[in-house]
Amino acid sequence: MNRQAAKFAKPGRKTLCDLARWPAWRFVFLLALLGNFGCGRGTLATDEQPGEVVMYRQIYRIRSLDPALASDVYSALEVAKVYETLLQYNYLDRPYRVEPLLAASLPEVAPDGLTYTFRLRKGLFFQDDPCFTKTGGKGREVIAADFIYGMKRIMDLKNASNGAWCYALVAGMDEWRATTGGEKPTDYDAPIAGLQTPDPHTLVIRLKQPQPQLIWILAMHYAAAVAREAVEFYGKEFGHHPVGTGPFILKNYRPNYRYEFVRNPKWRETGRVDRFPVSHDPNDAPDVRAAAGQQIPFLDRIVEYVVEDNATAWLMFLTGQIESSPVARDNFSAVMGPNRTLTPEMEREGIRLNSAPTMDVFYIGFNFDDPIVGPNKKLRQALAFAFNETEMNAFYNGRITRPTGPLPPGVVGYTERAQPYPLDLVRAKQLLAEAGYPNGLDPKTGRRLQLTMELGSADDAEYRQSIELFCGFMDKLGVKVVANFHNWPAFMEKLDRRQAQMFQLAWCADYPDAENYLQLFYGPNSSPGPNHANYLNKDFDKLYEQARVMPDSPARTALCQQMADLAMADCVWLLTMQPRDYLMRHGWMRHYKYHDFPYGMIKYYSVDPAARRAWKQQHGR
Repeated sequence: MNRQAAKFAKPGRKTLCDLARWPAWRFVFLLALLGNFGCGRGTLATDEQPGEVVMYRQIYRIRSLDPALASDVYSALEVAKVYETLLQYNYLDRPYRVEPLLAASLPEVAPDGLTYTFRLRKGLFFQDDPCFTKTGGKGREVIAADFIYGMKRIMDLKNASNGAWCYALVAGMDEWRATTGGEKPTDYDAPIAGLQTPDPHTLVIRLKQPQPQLIWILAMHYAAAVAREAVEFYGKEFGHHPVGTGPFILKNYRPNYRYEFVRNPKWRETGRVDRFPVSHDPNDAPDVRAAAGQQIPFLDRIVEYVVEDNATAWLMFLTGQIESSPVARDNFSAVMGPNRTLTPEMEREGIRLNSAPTMDVFYIGFNFDDPIVGPNKKLRQALAFAFNETEMNAFYNGRITRPTGPLPPGVVGYTERAQPYPLDLVRAKQLLAEAGYPNGLDPKTGRRLQLTMELGSADDAEYRQSIELFCGFMDKLGVKVVANFHNWPAFMEKLDRRQAQMFQLAWCADYPDAENYLQLFYGPNSSPGPNHANYLNKDFDKLYEQARVMPDSPARTALCQQMADLAMADCVWLLTMQPRDYLMRHGWMRHYKYHDFPYGMIKYYSVDPAARRAWKQQHGR
């Protein structure tokens, strides 16, 4: 799933202990910053009730709370608070595995791998909402047809959902999808051969070809149960009025400013009792192991502030206004010791550190529709050879490695390989000349070749600095790269419309399988699908179609490696980094464990309000 690159690191200026030594004018500046978020005397406005458990968080701008349109990490995290799927990831188990959520059990799979039968849990209800006019606003029970309706919305051409790749192999889906174009209203009552409901609580999915990844896909928000009443009631505003079965309800929001979620009372009204999982890992934190069997969710309310300026977010964390923050690049040496653990000073402040490798792949993409970079492989390769991994790694405090291919370690199908594009300016300049731009000069203009790179928000100072560093690498090659910043929704819209020459993105896996990365190069997945490079290679597509129907095996891994080799040889992406996650959190935030697929996992988090109050009193907050 897409996310803005470089968001794994948050810039800041001072540690908690440094704050105590700030001069008065800096405190005034800090209070003014926090005042923009409804603060008084340096503290976020709150209406917490006695005994209420509230979590405060930073988020980025989101595109939509419609499951069909949430194509980026930030939107999907919000959607997963409200909506639920047949399956979910176990929160604690590694390697990752899926388990039943709205389904009563894992599916019954036919021997040929083409038919999946799900039995739904009974007595689970959508949240109360005015859209349910027949029941006077009371939420109704979830049935199998709600999943079919959600899948159809994903495949409806009018919705232009990035998730259409999920159900391309469902029998009869292509034929139904072909009827959804044009101005004629989509017929959501038309049957699809591969989606059947023998009874209200049974869903049968039949595929044209085996799709071993289906159980992972059915844990994604694209597989959420969606109430047709809500879509028809709210119309174009549905993306602002989510109606789901999940643990939380969107209470109120101000776009680009603040979102507030409250506990969904239907969980207990209908007798639903979901529990915190049992830890099988002795390395899990004591509070995580001790929570086994407790009823979830722990939180009564979640308050999230849209803060794209990460310096502000860092200050909010230091002053206890939000619960957690990645370790800021500028503060890394101040808060981390030589062995990459928190300094004793930070530990005395009650700060905790969680660190883990990620499956995120950061890259510069080239639009193959573009007349300059698209047909010119040597130009793309020249840019790749000019990337300075050593300098970028130093910029990020040694917290990154440069990927050697589109598949990161940890996914099924990964194999170790050498870096195909190491820094080599001599070779880069030779390739640039062979590409038609000797010494970086464009023969058509007589001036330096100029390329444009589309990017997400410019509010983050560290993000801008990393882009300036990249542009500096290209400048040494003789190519001028112009950075064009947008807010996140506008940026994604530009990619969907195939309007970017170059762009920077990070891919966070939807599931831990090579196919999920390789589908980003599959021709039929071109924009508005996830193949934003609009790369088309018939040899690649043939290998992909062969491998995606195969279960994990050495033969499949070999095909995945061939696809990775093709994508790297064609230089579809200029791979830049794979980061390690470092999250700082206050000691009152409980039950946290890093997860590569954190969608919906907030139901397992908790905070200790008494510990937070004590900390704030101690620090005069």
